[in-house]
Amino acid sequence: MKIVVGLGNPGEQYKATRHNVGWMVVDRVADRAGWAGRGRTRDAASVVMGRFRGLDITLVKPLTYMNDSGSAVRKVLAREHAPLVDLLVVADDFSLPFGKLRFREGGSSGGHNGLKSIIDEMQTEQFSRLRVGIGDPGNDVVDHVLSAFAPNQRQRLDELLEAAADAVETWARDGTRKAANRWNAFDLRPADQDRVAPAGEVDGPPGGDGIRRTKTGWRRVKPPVEEP
Repeated sequence: MKIVVGLGNPGEQYKATRHNVGWMVVDRVADRAGWAGRGRTRDAASVVMGRFRGLDITLVKPLTYMNDSGSAVRKVLAREHAPLVDLLVVADDFSLPFGKLRFREGGSSGGHNGLKSIIDEMQTEQFSRLRVGIGDPGNDVVDHVLSAFAPNQRQRLDELLEAAADAVETWARDGTRKAANRWNAFDLRPADQDRVAPAGEVDGPPGGDGIRRTKTGWRRVKPPVEEP
């Protein structure tokens, strides 16, 4: 049984934030397996398990806040009698550019409180993790990780989650080293500049119905007024 833990914070206010990209990846795998909405709350986590594409997988989202993720991870491993080699932790990483994926078999927390909690609880750094790049925070790390993705990132977020879910499957099937060889060189496509609008402007050209998407919704484009 492979155990995949996605790190995040519970609560609607955190749902779409960069810090919750680990949850988003686990949710994407659950969607593929047809397990969406089937998670059961136990051991301070939402847990769903089953067989998917020939793989026995348990998907875990700790329901503690990020700083206490380790207690949920320890309880799940104990319940399933799972060795650390069968654990993958998926977490956001602001030291990686947005859209980069990076597998590691061990190492420090890199300043990530969720990883730090797991390391402290398990008393080891020797577990695999998939770090998902969320981009440079600038001067305010807390505001960055607890904010929603920027517009030019949101337009590619679905593709990033698909790639990360593929990467999780590769890990579950082939192990960390082969997954790293396959996915550590992954590059997300650049943003479509004609779909990224400056503040206050619309996002891209209108469709055939004269409606185009803006940052705040959908808007009908008024035809130009012809001069007499």
